[in-house]
Amino acid sequence: MADRDTGDPDIRKGMPSVKLSREEFERRYRARFADPVFRPLEAELNAIIAAAWDAYSNSRKAPLARKAGPGFAYPDYEIAIDWLVAREALLAAQRRHDDGNERLRILLINGSSRSEHTCPGEMSKTWRLVKLAEPVFVEMGFVVDILDLSRLASEFGKQIHPCKACVSTSMALCHWPCSCYPNYSLGQTDDWMNKIYPLWVAAHGIMIVAPVNWYHAPTALKSMIDRLVCADGGNPDPSSTHGKTVAEAKALELKGWPYPRHLAGRYFGIVVHGDSVGAETLRRSLSDWLTDMSLISAGRMAEADGYVGYMAPYATSHQALDEDTAFQQEVLNVARALGNAVRLSRAGKLENPAKNLVVPEPK
Repeated sequence: MADRDTGDPDIRKGMPSVKLSREEFERRYRARFADPVFRPLEAELNAIIAAAWDAYSNSRKAPLARKAGPGFAYPDYEIAIDWLVAREALLAAQRRHDDGNERLRILLINGSSRSEHTCPGEMSKTWRLVKLAEPVFVEMGFVVDILDLSRLASEFGKQIHPCKACVSTSMALCHWPCSCYPNYSLGQTDDWMNKIYPLWVAAHGIMIVAPVNWYHAPTALKSMIDRLVCADGGNPDPSSTHGKTVAEAKALELKGWPYPRHLAGRYFGIVVHGDSVGAETLRRSLSDWLTDMSLISAGRMAEADGYVGYMAPYATSHQALDEDTAFQQEVLNVARALGNAVRLSRAGKLENPAKNLVVPEPK
């Protein structure tokens, strides 16, 4: 039996997304301006809605574009300026990474969505562990970049939009960096990933500290993980597929895609903490993910999972962390092991044992 419309435009069974009517589009757009402070601006709001409807109804995803230029498969192809700017940031980050005269860099990631700036009004234990690890790297002489993913929940204009899984159609359709956003016609702007990609590229070592949520990564961390798929085999030239032309992407992949690992060779460390279940599961998943992208574990001491206040009340969890000096030392050891691996690698004393080996099935 065919699925039918439920009557609610937000609840449809088995139906693809469809263009909104002018009325529904305006209803959703106006919902952003519910604050009474906007009421005196009705005329201005009407004009803005009319312009937004024009962009939406004509599907102007990337209204600002220019010719790709030299170095692209099709130099005359029009590419979004947003993407070109993001690409330049990646290239600059890669130059910093490769420059032997630059100081070594560590990317330290807070994977928790919780912070004192959101509804709990209380600092997360994850953030405390991040700040515990930071001085270790500073004392070892590293430049430390902290990526605080909790900002997604507490800061205006910070979003990581969902991965559209272009790679499931063709690896060549998944561009590096991601070309799916911003999409101005759909209001999918303020995407943070174009700022996050260069942090990963510039880093020589990455340390992720995260809580476990229901056996899985927190929403903010998982969103970043999904959008990093383009770093694992992604196409650095959108002109080669004329944007999102499926037939061209499939033909390109079937000719023999090289699956370039854009983050290969960087070292990683992981800390996962929980209060009852799932910490080991998530630590293994993160390790497998990073290894699949051809990053290198800094060793067993650089991967830690444990329970803070195991099966104890949430209300005393910060006290439990204060008292758990052993787990604190494990976190410090992860930082030390990662820092040592990066320094040994720079000195030519630690090489990837898989160097120069060819993967028979690179996907």
